[in-house]
Amino acid sequence: MIEQQVAIGAPQPHAIGVLVLTLIALFLFTRERIPLQTSSLFVFCVLLVAFYLFPYRLADGSILQVKEFFLGFGNEALIAVSALMIVGQALVRTGAMEPIGRFLAKIWRVKPSLSFLLTLVTGAVLSAFINNTPIVVLLLPILINVSLRTGQSPSRTLLPMGLATLLGGMATTIGTSTNLLVVKVAEDLGMPPFGMFDFAKPVAIAAFFAILYLWLIVPKVLPEREPPLQDTSPRVFTAQLEILPGSFADGKTLAEIRDKTNGEINVERIIRGDNLSITTLPDVEVKAGDRLVVSDTADRLRDYEVELGGKLYAGENPENAEQPFKAGDQSIAEVVVIGGSTLDRVRVGDARLNSKYGLRLLAIHSQGKETQARSKGVNDMVLRAGDVLLVQGDKQAMREVKNAGTLLVLDGGEELPHTRKAPLALLVMAVVVITAATGLMPIAVSAVVGVFILIATGCLRWRDATNALSTQVILVIVASLALGTALIKTGGADFLAHVFVSATDGLSPGVILAMLIFFMAILTNVVSNNAAAVIGTPIAVSIAQRLGMPIEPFVLGVLFGANMSYATPMAYQTNLLVMNAGGYKFSDFVRVGVPLSILVWLVLSVVLTWVYHLY
Repeated sequence: MIEQQVAIGAPQPHAIGVLVLTLIALFLFTRERIPLQTSSLFVFCVLLVAFYLFPYRLADGSILQVKEFFLGFGNEALIAVSALMIVGQALVRTGAMEPIGRFLAKIWRVKPSLSFLLTLVTGAVLSAFINNTPIVVLLLPILINVSLRTGQSPSRTLLPMGLATLLGGMATTIGTSTNLLVVKVAEDLGMPPFGMFDFAKPVAIAAFFAILYLWLIVPKVLPEREPPLQDTSPRVFTAQLEILPGSFADGKTLAEIRDKTNGEINVERIIRGDNLSITTLPDVEVKAGDRLVVSDTADRLRDYEVELGGKLYAGENPENAEQPFKAGDQSIAEVVVIGGSTLDRVRVGDARLNSKYGLRLLAIHSQGKETQARSKGVNDMVLRAGDVLLVQGDKQAMREVKNAGTLLVLDGGEELPHTRKAPLALLVMAVVVITAATGLMPIAVSAVVGVFILIATGCLRWRDATNALSTQVILVIVASLALGTALIKTGGADFLAHVFVSATDGLSPGVILAMLIFFMAILTNVVSNNAAAVIGTPIAVSIAQRLGMPIEPFVLGVLFGANMSYATPMAYQTNLLVMNAGGYKFSDFVRVGVPLSILVWLVLSVVLTWVYHLY
């Protein structure tokens, strides 16, 4: 246990440097234009170089070795977080939670109000054991389907559901990566380890009031929002344009035809005679009777018909001229990029949606902005988790996308991905949780073994496992752990605790704890919750030591506060997922999340003060 006492106002030079770097890190973590992993790597590199060039001598006379900062890569909490991300990915890939989804979808037809409550409770309970991202992925299509069937806006239900999963994640040590990190860092500082359900009761009390708020009040205060991309792009059709004798296109090269349409026409192939297909080279000469296979909107196809002098029809029969183009079994759907999928952080030009998935990209909704697929520079856009793509494809293509789990299809259908490996994946997840909960194995061990079983049995491929890992999460955790180590070793954490205790002099420990939770709740809505938790934990331990109070409630204060990512869409990845799917605005999160944060903060502060006698 580190018990250095640093006089307030006189921190050592190394401590000052680390405190300044901490402020810089928190600032960088709020910059949307700078990837979080880039900011994390920068902070990590600064720590390495600074302590290598300017060594710090500890109280026992030894030098703080730079290699200690690398220990974060092998930290037990990081290993557990990474393994659980992979196990959660298996649940998505195999559709292991399909029975739950089908059950919820059915009962929505009977009692919508009670079904909404049951959906909130189900999401919260599942998130106590599974990362909430697959839970949100499971519930989003169900709620959207309900909204389509009832004619109501999905914005009434999607945001409450997403926030309910965040509530449930606080209940156990494995509910979120934040929980695992706080518990492990506190253990390293000498606190007895928490059991999996040791803090489930205060969370259950807070969740009781919070879910009532989400169920009864939030749907009434949320304005109706139109889902993104709804009717923003005309339907694209594939048609054949027969060139008439004496028309402009008769005898012209394909390059001349494209010039006539200002380069807008996209000729996929040229059919001559019964079955001769001609390559669409620029110098190919088009003759009367040729059929140009063209895909575009209805208005543009009609323009091509007039400009080039032809007759539009679908299929092989020119007699269909009365209905010149049709979508056939094509459908338009909104799909969401899932974090950790093969499309996360991939350029649109490299995504190959058409060749890989049979989908035609129509438009993109990213970070609240809409971009049509024909826009200049669209191929250079980088897809991120939560982005919504408007695509067109046939039913088979949509079905395969659902089964692949790379994209979340928001078409309102109740068909959920399912494979014969689903029961095995669910069993592995259950064994991982049970062995950790009963103390048979540490969660890091049971989760890693679970990953091996999932790969060995074919529930996951290695590509799926590696795609499940988030570089952003890993680097944020490593950089935060290194920064936390520097704060502890140099006395920076103790100095901040001294400042905090001095500023709250005369207040009861319960009020000080409430202020700590409040501060962490604000911080987690601005910066990464993992970073806030790792930096805040050693400070909380020092505060408890200076007050002469039990460490546990103050560590829990950091854990609970760092999980209260309710008030901003960027506070947690599922918030962005819900925001794009429901068409929410930033103000919607503030309107719902701020009262929810205050409610949870008050309940948890009172419960912790009462349980630990912090009067």
